[in-house]
Amino acid sequence: MALFKRKSQIDDDLGFGTQPITGDQRLMNTDGSSNIRRIGLPLIRTSDTYNWLISMTWKKFLFILLIAYLVVNVFFAGLYVLIGIEHLKGAGGITQRDHFFDAFFFSAQTISTVGYGHISPDGFLTSCLAAFESMLGLLAFALATGLLYGRFSRPTAKVVYSENMVIAPYKEIKGLMFRLANLRNNQLIEIEVQVVLSYNESINDKKVRRFYPLDLERAKIGLLTMSWTVVHPIDENSPLFERTPEELADAEVEILVLLKAFDDTFSQTVHTRTSYKDEDIIHNARFATIFSKDDTGQTILDLSKIGSIEKLD
Repeated sequence: MALFKRKSQIDDDLGFGTQPITGDQRLMNTDGSSNIRRIGLPLIRTSDTYNWLISMTWKKFLFILLIAYLVVNVFFAGLYVLIGIEHLKGAGGITQRDHFFDAFFFSAQTISTVGYGHISPDGFLTSCLAAFESMLGLLAFALATGLLYGRFSRPTAKVVYSENMVIAPYKEIKGLMFRLANLRNNQLIEIEVQVVLSYNESINDKKVRRFYPLDLERAKIGLLTMSWTVVHPIDENSPLFERTPEELADAEVEILVLLKAFDDTFSQTVHTRTSYKDEDIIHNARFATIFSKDDTGQTILDLSKIGSIEKLD
C-alpha cells in the first residue's frame, strides 16, 4: 500500500532512477551536486580537466596555481643545477643552497619572460633549456589567463537557502516552507522553482524510489529583490497530509529543490539546486522575521538570519 498519495503512476525521477535510498544517504547534496560515486573511469581524464578547474572554489584554484608554479620552477632549477651552475652567468652563490636558489629565481624570471638580466644562460644546452622554458611559460600563462577569464565570465547563481524546512500554520491549514534569498547585488528575474518529494515505497515486498512534484502556493516570481518563502500547502491533496515525522523518516523522505532564474548582469539563465532530508524538516515552527527599518524608514534585510526559526506551541 502506498504511503503517499500520488496523482498518477508516472513518476518524474529527475534522472535518479527508482533505486531505493539506504543508509540515510542523499540523492542530492545540499550544494546541488548529485550524491553518486562513479567508478570504472580511466585514471587520467583530460576531458574533465577544464570543467574541474573552472568549477572548483577560488581558494582551491589559486592554491593549485601556486603549487604548479612552484613545482615547475623547482623542476627547471634542478635541471639548471644538474647541467652546471657555472653555465648561469651572474649566479654568485657559494653554497649548494645558494646555487639552487640562483637557478630557481632564474627559472622564475625565464618562465615569466621577465628576464632581469643579472643572470643569463651560457652554453648551448643551458640556452636550449631556457628557450624551451620561456616557450612553456608563454603557453602556461595564456592557459591560466583563459581559465581566469572563464571563471570570472561563467554565470552562476549565489542563492542562499534556509538550513531547514518548517511546517508552519498557513491560512487555515499548514504549509511546508523554506526560505531563500540572493546573496549578490545583481538582479535575478523570472525566477522559477520546482519542489519534488522523493521517498521509498514498498511494492510487492520490493522497495523502489518514488518522486512526487509538490504543488506550490507560488512557483514563479518576477524579481528576487528580498527573500522568498516558498510554500507547499498541506491540504487533503498533499502527499504530506497528516504525515508524522516517524512516517517521513521510515520512508527516507528527501525533498529536492530546483531553481531557475535569469541573471540580468550576464543576460543568461542560471540554475541552483539543494535538498532537504526528513530530519531537516522542523515541525510546529516558523521562520523568524529578517526585515527591519532604519531611522530613515529604509527596509533592511538581514541575510545572516535566513535560516532563523521560532518554535511554536
